[in-house]
This record gives sequence, C-alpha cells and structure tokens, in this order.
Amino acid sequence: MNTTFSCVGCGKCCNDHHVPLTLAETRMWAADGGQVIVLVEGFLSNGLGLPVQQREHAERRSVMVRSGASQAYVAITFAAYNVGPCRNLDEDNLCRIYERRPLVCRIYPMEINPHIPLNTAVKECPPESWEKGPDLIVGGELVDQELEGLIQRSRQADRDDIQTKDAICALLGIRTTALKGDGFTAYLPDMSAFASVIEQVAGQTLEECGSEWVFHVSGDDIARQVLDAGAQVVTDASSNYAFISLRAA
Repeated sequence: MNTTFSCVGCGKCCNDHHVPLTLAETRMWAADGGQVIVLVEGFLSNGLGLPVQQREHAERRSVMVRSGASQAYVAITFAAYNVGPCRNLDEDNLCRIYERRPLVCRIYPMEINPHIPLNTAVKECPPESWEKGPDLIVGGELVDQELEGLIQRSRQADRDDIQTKDAICALLGIRTTALKGDGFTAYLPDMSAFASVIEQVAGQTLEECGSEWVFHVSGDDIARQVLDAGAQVVTDASSNYAFISLRAA
C-alpha cells in the first residue's frame, strides 16, 4: 500500500480532539492556562480486555497495580482538552504554538499505536490531502524517518512518564479505571490542583504507589468476568469522573 499526504490547512484535526500529551507537554499546557483531561484504561494480568498480540506494547506503557486480589495494568493518558477549536488555533486555522506543538500534532496523520494501521477513511482530512504530496507510506512501510523518530519518542515518553502519572493520579484521588476495550474513565481535574501536584512530584524518585484501583465496567456480563478474576468493580460513575463506553449499543 502506498499513501501520499499533504496537509491542506483545513484545521479539522485541530477541532474536537483531545490531544495526548507527554508529561513535559502537560506541564506546558497547564502553564499556558489550558485544561487537561485524564483518560484511564486498564487490563487484568490474566489478559482480560486485551488481545494477546497487543500485550507487550500495552504493558510497556502501563503501570502495574492491584485491584482486589488481582494484579492489573493501568494506562494513563494526559490529554489537551479541546471541545471545539483548539485554544491555540487562530482565525486562519494556523497554530499559534506551531514551533512547540505537541508530538502527537507533529505525528498526525500517522498512528502512535503500532497495532493501529493508518486508515485514511477514518481521518477527517479532506480527499485532496491524500491525492498529492510527498510519499508517506510505500509498500506498507513509513518512509519518513524523521516522522518515525517522532513516533518512537512518543512511545518512549509513554513508558518513561507512567510512574509519575500514577503518582499524580494518586495525589488527585484518581483510582478508578475502565477495562481496555470496554471504555475509558475520564477526569477533568481542577487545573490549579493539577499543576500543584505536578510540581510536587517533579524530580522525585518514585516508587510504585501501591494504591488500590477499581474497574468501572459497562454491564453485568463484564462485571462478572472482572469479579471472577478477583478484581474490584463499580458500575455507577462517581461525581469526579465520567465513563466513556466503547461498547456497541
């Protein structure tokens, strides 16, 4: 498969997208007055909620935790909260922070997850974006080595940041996760408290927090599977988070 791509500056990718951030980018976003959303998903050590071929990648970007009598892995994403246009998009659809824009913005339209292939049909870019421009993928392989390097940096940041993210979440009382594939738990922390906690843990040598995590699941059938594995379950959302279901209606 060969794919070409050329950005036409439509700005669609800068609207209504929560952009995943590295920890350093999160600090910058908070310092600039932006809102951060915390998205959490996890899976059990028995593999519930995760295809076998994805396990290595998922474990590397997750923190090992406890849930009841079960061992689990939790992935925490800090993302720029964008409802409508990104706060850095100007009236001409140009980025005001282009030279220091997040890694994910630099990587688009490529995917960061190695198990998700680029699918132009689900991207919001107009058809002309794919009709001309430099080669992006040739023979199924990404040919832009600089872009490949950015993708690897993003994946490495996920691994490097996870212990600190877990510590930040512990101090903010974030301890409910969704089951991978079933949904996400989504938190909108008070940004003053969030920024304060980030500074509190910055530069510290962190040990595993060891706090107990609870799984929020979408229905009784999944709850039974999680409970049978020894993990803790809730089905009613707390006032401090929303549950975003990925389950087909």
